[in-house]
Amino acid sequence: MLNTFCYKNHTKYDFILASNRDEFRDRPTAVLEFWEDYPSVLAGKDLVNGGSWMGITRTGRFAALTNFRSPVMIKSDSPSRGQLVKNFLISDMSPTDYLQSIEHHADQFSGFNLMVGDMNQLLYLSNCKKDIHKISPGIYGLSNNFLNVSWPKVDRGKHLFSKCIPDNTEPDIKQIFALLSDQLYPDENLLPETGISREWEKMLSPIFIDNPFYGTRSQSILMISTTGHVSFYERTIHRDNVRKGEIRKRSFQIS
Repeated sequence: MLNTFCYKNHTKYDFILASNRDEFRDRPTAVLEFWEDYPSVLAGKDLVNGGSWMGITRTGRFAALTNFRSPVMIKSDSPSRGQLVKNFLISDMSPTDYLQSIEHHADQFSGFNLMVGDMNQLLYLSNCKKDIHKISPGIYGLSNNFLNVSWPKVDRGKHLFSKCIPDNTEPDIKQIFALLSDQLYPDENLLPETGISREWEKMLSPIFIDNPFYGTRSQSILMISTTGHVSFYERTIHRDNVRKGEIRKRSFQIS
């Protein structure tokens, strides 16, 4: 997983996010769409447990999740982390109240990073640190460790992303999808040590992961303008046709 985002640091957009979702190839998933049971929610859906990894509502509530890569934080029979995204999107709790409400039982989940926000604020919580952090204006990267930790793919993603979103111009959607498809393998000496094998560490190190069993399943671009207009793009990655996945776009005005 890699999320790179610009928060309140662009003349035309309050929020611009580029995201790769990495998952096992055979895990059933529904593509980006407004949900039938919760029509205000626009998100992809994990069809195993019914949660999501990222989504937004018609009222401007936003949530995004990444797993925290640490074998010691993997817990058997733990609740699905995707429910953390879903439960925020369908609730009416403020971002602060929501994160405070899950703090006391966050340990029951396997390791996670969670961002939640609305039109007024954006917050971050990891159950590996248990410290609610208010995100200030700037450009950030979030993979499978703490927010803005200097992993090669995070640093490269932020660098490439900043070139795609020059201030006072429209973001270059084609260029953002290109950065999300970057397959550069960093120097092995720069790879983090997260407790998994070096073989897996290397396999997971590019921005775009191309592996027969586990890899990048979808790529998303979410933009919220200063006037509250939302543009949400999702490209589905087909294993046999990596570069020509379908691109879906949904747009609406926050109400």
